[in-house]
Amino acid sequence: MSILINTINMKINTTTPEKQAFTKVLINLAEKPKALYYIGKLPESWSAAVAIVGTRRPTNYGKEVTYKLANDLAQKGVVIISGLALGIDGIAHQAALDAGGTTLAVLASGVDNVTPRSHIGLAKKIIEAGGAIISEYEPSSEARDFQFLARNRIVSGLADAVIVTEAASRSGTLATVSHALSQGKEVFVVPGNITSPMSAGCNALIKQGAQVLTAASDVLEVIAPGLLRPQTILPLGDNPLETKIIQLLQSGVRDGDTLLTETHADASDFAQALTMLEINGLIRSLGGNTWTLR
Repeated sequence: MSILINTINMKINTTTPEKQAFTKVLINLAEKPKALYYIGKLPESWSAAVAIVGTRRPTNYGKEVTYKLANDLAQKGVVIISGLALGIDGIAHQAALDAGGTTLAVLASGVDNVTPRSHIGLAKKIIEAGGAIISEYEPSSEARDFQFLARNRIVSGLADAVIVTEAASRSGTLATVSHALSQGKEVFVVPGNITSPMSAGCNALIKQGAQVLTAASDVLEVIAPGLLRPQTILPLGDNPLETKIIQLLQSGVRDGDTLLTETHADASDFAQALTMLEINGLIRSLGGNTWTLR
C-alpha cells in the first residue's frame, strides 16, 4: 500500500542485524531476523536503550507515568523503543520526541504500511527527529496477529531493559516481558493501584520478581549509571500562586478542582496561572481537568 511512503516520500533501507552497530545485538536472538527494513536513521553506535510497553487503553495514571519516564530517559540520551501501537506505545514515542530525544518504532507490518493509520503522522515525526521505523517484514506487508507477537522479540532485543508502565493481567505486553527474560534483559515495572484492572499485570509481575520502577534513575542506575546527574531544583513560578500550583503538583495533586481549592485562589486568577504555567512549559494537561509537571 505504501501509505507512509506516499505521505512523506522517504527511502526504505534494507540491512541485516550484523551490518549495523545498534542492531548487532539481534544476532543473539533464537529467531534472528533475516533482514531489517527501515525508514529514517538508526543509531550509528551503541547507545543506552529501553523499551517501554503497556496497554492500548491506559488510564490517566498510565499516561502520566509513561510520559514522564520516557521524557526523563530521553532527556538523558536514552533511546526509547516501542511498537507504535495506540496507548502506551504512542505516548512513549511522543514523550521522547518532546524531550528532543531519539525513538525507534518496531512494526508488525511493512514500514510503508503503518498500523494503526492514525499513527502515520507520529511515524513521520519519529523519522524527521532522527529516529526510525523498523520491521523485519517486507514493504507493503499487512500486519497479522502473530506478527505483533513476533515483533515483540525485536522490541525487547534492541533494548537494555524493558519497562512496563501499565498492563492488565491478560495483556500482549506480557509476551514482550517473556522475550526480555529469555534474552537476559532487565525488566522494570511501575506499580499500580491494586483496585485497577489495568495495573493487575504490572502488580503480578512485581510479585514474580520484576524490579519496581518509580523514577528514571532506577533504570539508569542499572543500564547507564554514567548518565545520572544531580537532580535539578524544582522550578518556581513567576508569582506565589504559580509556585503554589507547582508545589501541589509535585506533592501528587492532579485534579484541577482540588488544585483550585488548595490554592484558595480566585477562579479567574487560578485559570490565568494555569495558562501561563502551560505556556512557559512547566506543566501540561492530562485531559479531563487534570494536570502534571513536565
